[in-house]
Amino acid sequence: MSYTLKLYAWEDASPEQHEAALLRFRQALDASLGDESLVLPVYGAYRRLVATYGDNPSEELLSSGELEILKAWQAAESAAMTAALGPNRYMGDAQFEIHP
Repeated sequence: MSYTLKLYAWEDASPEQHEAALLRFRQALDASLGDESLVLPVYGAYRRLVATYGDNPSEELLSSGELEILKAWQAAESAAMTAALGPNRYMGDAQFEIHP
């Protein structure tokens, strides 16, 4: 299942740097979750968990499957942000948006 990314708050980056950051983000996210086809389903499940339990739910409230989804997405997102912005700190508080 394919998805698109948008990067916001990149005023100081050139178009080439913007595209490179998007590519690094996508590659790290896909690798962390195991495959591109898992990104949207895991992201959707993560968003449902956050909508139900809040941004930082207590692990005791979650089933083992929910906890696995939560941790998998958080680890993947962190790896993707580090890959995308690590050497490019000038991009500041850049945010990514994921769409089908």
